[in-house]
Amino acid sequence: MASTDVDTAEAGLAAEIEVEAYRRLFPLQYYERHLAESVRPDSRALNRARDTTVALGPVTCADGSALVKIGDTTMLAAIKLEVMIPTVESPDEGSVAVDYQMPPICSPLVRPGRSAEAAPVISKQLSDVIMSSGMINLKEFSLVSGKAAWIAYLDIYCLNADGSLFDAALLSAVAAFSHLQIPLVSLNDDGRVITFSEEMKGKPTLEPVNKEKRRLTLASIPFSLTCILHDKYVVSDPTAEEESIMDTHVTVVLDTKGRLISLYKAGGTVLAYTSTFKECIALAKQRVEELSEILSESLSAMDVE
Repeated sequence: MASTDVDTAEAGLAAEIEVEAYRRLFPLQYYERHLAESVRPDSRALNRARDTTVALGPVTCADGSALVKIGDTTMLAAIKLEVMIPTVESPDEGSVAVDYQMPPICSPLVRPGRSAEAAPVISKQLSDVIMSSGMINLKEFSLVSGKAAWIAYLDIYCLNADGSLFDAALLSAVAAFSHLQIPLVSLNDDGRVITFSEEMKGKPTLEPVNKEKRRLTLASIPFSLTCILHDKYVVSDPTAEEESIMDTHVTVVLDTKGRLISLYKAGGTVLAYTSTFKECIALAKQRVEELSEILSESLSAMDVE
């Protein structure tokens, strides 16, 4: 009986080794066999995204922060507010500066001393989506018209790059802005804007410039979904392995009002027809509902605490 169990275990191990060898030697064929059965190697359906979590406030020294995980893809976003002099064209508006970084720790493909090629592309996409979506009313960053306003420095660090990097980065940015608290400030005798709580220690009679410490009012929140196109198949939320094998990507950005913010197709060998884009947009709408609920639950949990 024991001998039979040993033989069965050895046979199972040999089969696993053969499967893994086939996966490494013929990755495309390996995935195509799964696609034909409408299932992926990680047991997900083709239209199903990975499990997603949002943790608010992991960086205590930041004015707003969030840690986001989509599967193994991990992003840390932190916002720091600083006072700026508003432009002449927009005296009652602040500004947002976005920086996305991929340190070597996030992927073996990123080498020390060299910036990842995807980093500046994702940084530009994030900035465009955040500003064009109308999520942030820059007038909320105004302190003194024409003299002082907030600039929000948004830094996003990719801690683990396992596919759908833009989706995770955008979610972390949205979550960080949802967590952002605009501090109470006052003007000192020299006309400088300083944190009101610090000034209270010496001169409690100073009037605050803004009425209260508050969160931003986010009008319409953008979320995104990246899909891979291969033959007749549309695969949602790809992993890094899937992205490396199937090179035609489509990223759809929708806001919580159902409006299309952007649709991005980064080349690839597969032609995308109107019906394909419609399917990607339909999948993105479902994903927006999922992410909205996840973010709302995180905000509710923070309020309870």
